[in-house]
Amino acid sequence: MQDSGIAILFKGINFQRLLGGLWVTLRIALISIGLSCVLGLLFGLLMLSRRKIAQVFCRVWLEIVRFMPQLVLLYIVYFGFARMFGWDLDGETSGILVFTFWGAAEMGDLIRGALTSIPLHQTESAAAIGLTQWQIYRHVLIPQMLRRLLPQAINLSTRIIKTTALVKMINVIEVLKVGQQIIGQFYRSPDAAFWIYFVIFLLYFLVCWPISMLAKRLEKKWA
Repeated sequence: MQDSGIAILFKGINFQRLLGGLWVTLRIALISIGLSCVLGLLFGLLMLSRRKIAQVFCRVWLEIVRFMPQLVLLYIVYFGFARMFGWDLDGETSGILVFTFWGAAEMGDLIRGALTSIPLHQTESAAAIGLTQWQIYRHVLIPQMLRRLLPQAINLSTRIIKTTALVKMINVIEVLKVGQQIIGQFYRSPDAAFWIYFVIFLLYFLVCWPISMLAKRLEKKWA
């Protein structure tokens, strides 16, 4: 008798394998998000530079991220760089590099937009009363920037989490790849694919939904 799709989920360690794959997904995403925040801050400030070379550099980086599919970037890093430069890059490291490259550019653009949306007269008024440049950033610009930035930054984080599913294409055993392996083992069960993918959907939902709700709550609070 064939096992039903639900029974397959809890047969042996299948469900634990899915949770292990989810942890791989979250590990790649969390490291990428953390690095994106740090590099994105530097990138955002660099975008505001008046130096022509800095503006060109930022524009090229941002345009590459906007027009190049993440999957192509993964292939370039994992297959292209490894062969061209002899780098020993595993799938997780390649994924972190690509998602950080993408996330830092997106985060930097959000930071640039948040800073430029603050009225200029606030900076001028702060300077007029004797505040230093650091004090202006600390007491005037950064608090307002965070209010404008946080909801969008949180939404970017959920996008990075979801996009990490692409790393299965470079042999990373994350949650979607684990699900495909389980389906392959029980291919005779007609509803195995439905239940496995449905549970993967629920796992992504349980991770991303609270983050998305936090972004909406902050956006509503600070509107």
